[in-house]
Amino acid sequence: MAKLADPVQVKAIPSARKRALHRTNVIGWLFASPWAIGLLCFYAIPMLMSIYFSFTTYSILQPGEFVGINNYRDLFHDPLFWKSIYNTIYFTVFFVPLSIFFGVALAMMLNMKVKGMAVFRTIFFLPTLVPQVALAVLWMWLLHPNFGLVNGMLANIGIDGPAWLGGESWSKPSLILMSLWGIGQAVVIYLAGLGDIPEEYYEAAQIDGANWFQKTRKVTLPLLTPVIFYNLVMGMIGAFQQFTLPYTLTKGQGTPANSMTFYVMYLYENGFRYFKMGYASAMAWILFIIVMALTGIIFITSKRWVHYQGK
Repeated sequence: MAKLADPVQVKAIPSARKRALHRTNVIGWLFASPWAIGLLCFYAIPMLMSIYFSFTTYSILQPGEFVGINNYRDLFHDPLFWKSIYNTIYFTVFFVPLSIFFGVALAMMLNMKVKGMAVFRTIFFLPTLVPQVALAVLWMWLLHPNFGLVNGMLANIGIDGPAWLGGESWSKPSLILMSLWGIGQAVVIYLAGLGDIPEEYYEAAQIDGANWFQKTRKVTLPLLTPVIFYNLVMGMIGAFQQFTLPYTLTKGQGTPANSMTFYVMYLYENGFRYFKMGYASAMAWILFIIVMALTGIIFITSKRWVHYQGK
């Protein structure tokens, strides 16, 4: 009969080492406790409470009653809710692709080896340092239909400028134009991505006789897709949370004809102006589901169009 192997002998940890390990764990938890408490108090608990509030008529001043899915049902019969969704999707569909296109184009121009390029990079980044409220006031003056600078320049070449923020059809394109003015932060990220592309790829393409367009299409853009992917996700989330600019421009009214009433604006109005916290919580969870679904779709499709170096 074969002899059984000797059982593995587990060495006992000395008591002094146990105390040192326990002390290290306690110190680690003490350092992490501010973050853990903040996450619990300011994120986890409010999120769980908002789920419950979305099924009640809670209004800050009154505890409210449990009404089931009535808030969600009322939202689907609220015309202003659908109008705010339309405005937000309109802004997202046009702003995000345009911001990627102009961001990549600007980054490629600012990546050229030209004397004094640091000055040009600073100039394009400066608008991102302007506060959103100041940005709104500046563009209200520039796009004023009667004495604005833009319409004045158009009049000099014989073109009657539109009403911009005063017209229902031009209000959202005006907002997209304003938002594109502040894409300097995305340009900096694209510049970092361009700097990460090895020169050897361009040298190999040059030897093969590729021109500028072919190098851009076959080398630059494919290797820049991880950065484009990041800016696409962040841009989409930011676009769905558009608030400060339209709220400042319209003083919270969403004029003209609610063409500037965005989803988060309407949510804010319900929660903090009309104190309909239950209704606003339901809106917040619908927005969360929409953003998570779109983010998931982008992540799933990214396997087909995002290319990482070395893979």
